[in-house]
Amino acid sequence: MVEDTVSQSQENDDDFAAMLAQHETPGDFLQPGQKVSGTIIAVTADNVFVDIGVKLDGIMEKKDLLGLDGKEDFAPGDTIEAWVISSSAQEVRLARSMTGSGLAALENAQEAAVPVEGRVVAVCKGGYSVEVLGKTAFCPGSQIGASTEDAASLVGRTMQFLVTRMENRGRNIVVSRRALLERERTKNLESLLETLKAGDTIEGRITRLTSFGAFLELAPSVEGMVHISELSWSRVGSADEAVSLGDLVRAKVLRIEKNDKGQVRIALSRKQAEGDPWENISERLHAGAVVQGKVTRLAPFGAFVELLPGVEGLTHLSEMSWSKRITAAEEVLAVGDTISVKIKEIDAGSRRISLSLRDAEGDPWQDIAFTVGQTVEGTVEGQSKHGLFVTLAPGITGLLPLGVMKKSGQAGQYAKLGRGDAVTLTIQSVDVPLRRIGLAPEGETNLHASDEENAWKQHAQSKASSGDTGIMAQALQKAMQKMEK
Repeated sequence: MVEDTVSQSQENDDDFAAMLAQHETPGDFLQPGQKVSGTIIAVTADNVFVDIGVKLDGIMEKKDLLGLDGKEDFAPGDTIEAWVISSSAQEVRLARSMTGSGLAALENAQEAAVPVEGRVVAVCKGGYSVEVLGKTAFCPGSQIGASTEDAASLVGRTMQFLVTRMENRGRNIVVSRRALLERERTKNLESLLETLKAGDTIEGRITRLTSFGAFLELAPSVEGMVHISELSWSRVGSADEAVSLGDLVRAKVLRIEKNDKGQVRIALSRKQAEGDPWENISERLHAGAVVQGKVTRLAPFGAFVELLPGVEGLTHLSEMSWSKRITAAEEVLAVGDTISVKIKEIDAGSRRISLSLRDAEGDPWQDIAFTVGQTVEGTVEGQSKHGLFVTLAPGITGLLPLGVMKKSGQAGQYAKLGRGDAVTLTIQSVDVPLRRIGLAPEGETNLHASDEENAWKQHAQSKASSGDTGIMAQALQKAMQKMEK
């Protein structure tokens, strides 16, 4: 009976010990070499106590936190990051990096996978000489960091390294900064991927710019890539046209992929995080409004003008000037010009906006002051088979019909006139709706109405036979859009 009681008591003690062991595992499973974050809760003469989220508080040597000038730049309530040096049921020792000197300290650092502080002292064949814990170590060039840096600029810098190899009693010590960065990156990436998925919107800072896009830091040492085509709804030739190093931007996650080597790639889009610029376009732009825009492209039929980021309109050649005939957009515009244009039409369904450069300047026919019988001076715009076209004012051209010239006593004189020559004529008709002004030689009283009408008809037929430029422009625009897709 007594033996049964003793046996039962022993079993209860064992169960209690097992339960205690489950709840008081050394350091709550913290392992040497693990990086932790915590809040300073107390500072004594020699130590700093840190709440690291487990049952035991972490302990750091106070001198490990002192600044270069020996001053205390920390206080209770501050958040710090540190490495676990050792972990047991009694205490968790923390440090900014492994300290001390000699082989023992280096061996401890290697065994616990705790980083050591090292100062790059020189560039040598294949890498760098690094001073760590009183010893000289070698860091291969490929292990200095994840990004390429100017070798000479690293000399004199103090960084953290992992001890990766020790041979011949410390005569051959190899360290790696890249291994430390990759270890941190792997941990941060795993944590990020637990919640991140395609379609999410995330914030990060621009860390690198390349010819094909920009890299965004999503977590410490974890980057996603924004392709140049996804940086902005506007057309950009290089990444720095859209973003700068250090910019905090929002981006949409397009894809999360893992390649054959196990590397994870995160594809991002900055422009999609901003939303489609054509949504609710009718609320932001209106037909008849005069707005400013930037010339983005020149085409054989006109120029494309960006009115809002990612929203372009087309100014046809025929809409560029009232004062002269434009045969190429380069005659009046250049890529990058900021101009005022009038919105003629918005087709949100087809994502097309028709613009007019000349209408933004004002219609010269709106308040025309020419009257029949008035003697005017003009400048010859050009000779044609229909007659002599003469500029009377900016945007206003009159026609001296060929039939009228031939019946005039000054026919020979008119035949010699060339582009830019001055000429004095008489206005014989004004038709504002059709934008026509008929001209006659100075002093002529015979209006020759039939000759004028025939000349205008022939001129109109000639333009029609050459093709509808508006339809041609739309066809060319469609073709260019298909080529870009």
